[in-house]
Amino acid sequence: MKLLGWLRFTWDLTKLPVLASELPEHYQIGTATDDDKITLRKVFSSSFMLDPIWNPAIGDIMQVVNAWLDQAIGSDLTTCLVLRHGQRIIGASILSFDPEADNHLVPGPSILMEYRNRGLGTCLFERSLHSLSKAGLVRASGIARENAPVARFLYPKFSGAPEPVDLTPLLAA
Repeated sequence: MKLLGWLRFTWDLTKLPVLASELPEHYQIGTATDDDKITLRKVFSSSFMLDPIWNPAIGDIMQVVNAWLDQAIGSDLTTCLVLRHGQRIIGASILSFDPEADNHLVPGPSILMEYRNRGLGTCLFERSLHSLSKAGLVRASGIARENAPVARFLYPKFSGAPEPVDLTPLLAA
């Protein structure tokens, strides 16, 4: 059995095209508020739980996501963008504005399963990159599992350049 590796995607934010993605009527992207936290935890959990690549590590993943979510709302160095269909939150992305961060998309765009394959993830991803650019970053990076849908279909957009990265923790000798 082949173990999946990790890829780090990098985007040159100075070369982003003008915002081109149009959201369908009744959809909007905005900044999360403290009142959104419970729903956001459910959206992230559901998105990862239903993905066979992430499901086996859901406990560890949600621990990291929950920590980032707690930091993101009301912070100057992080934010959480939410995608709404009417009043319902159907997707989100947590962004780090720290230029020195190893990963600026923690996690990247996460969309509820029933809303996938409609271009909404691309819209949220594009707005995420533009938000990072508006915050003054010239480069952004995101980490994904090799062969995960995000690594195959989403992160290569907007000239995302992948390179293998080893995230294996160092073991004491």
